[in-house]
Amino acid sequence: MNAPVRTLLDVAGLNKSFGGLKVIEDLTFSVNAGDRVALIGPNGAGKTTAFNLITGVYPVDSGRIVLDGADITDVPSRKRIRFGLARTFQNIRLMPHLTAIENVMIAQNARNGSVLGMLQPVNLLPGNRWRTEARAALADAGLGEYADQTTGTLPYGVQKRIELIRALAARPRMLLLDEPAAGLNLAESDALRHHLERVSETGVTLLVVEHDMHFVGAFCRQVVVLNFGCKIAECTPQEAHRDPAVREAYLGTEA
Repeated sequence: MNAPVRTLLDVAGLNKSFGGLKVIEDLTFSVNAGDRVALIGPNGAGKTTAFNLITGVYPVDSGRIVLDGADITDVPSRKRIRFGLARTFQNIRLMPHLTAIENVMIAQNARNGSVLGMLQPVNLLPGNRWRTEARAALADAGLGEYADQTTGTLPYGVQKRIELIRALAARPRMLLLDEPAAGLNLAESDALRHHLERVSETGVTLLVVEHDMHFVGAFCRQVVVLNFGCKIAECTPQEAHRDPAVREAYLGTEA
């Protein structure tokens, strides 16, 4: 018997304006637990703004964001990880002067509630379990050889994957990925996709903003399509390719 479908993220009636410019208008969609969903649309459609609203970077003007039954609409961004929400950014935000393993260990702080607990991941003892766990996470992703190297010296594609491992070190239930394949060559993009498929198999729910439609079609089960801040479709990637409104948003209309 199949397990019942459970909604993990519920976005209802989100609105956001900057001055007189309405960037997100009445955005409503949901993501089921364990699913892989892409938020797509042409440049300027409002995808990253939607991410910033969901993760608390921007306050919403109106609407609701519910994660696994908990209303997080007004929860500060830094506290949303406690509800199981983590993200990566379009522009890499690793600490370039730290090693790969140290970058991963920084994210482990999110799992510690006390002041003493927050200091545990930065313990310099070689046998520290946090360090061991971080090294194992890098090795499991095929990046063990980079563990002790300074991240600022590493190839761009490797840095993107380290940022993903760092986000997962907080053990989120839902992970938002902002253009994870941007700047990657085909081999790097395929390696990332395979890694994310393994992450998905562990039960982490994934919401992705991505322009690479080959990546989206191969990885995501559902897409939410935005245009000028409004949702114009919510369907499978294959159905989106055939949808006239989606084709018009991407390609325009004939003169």
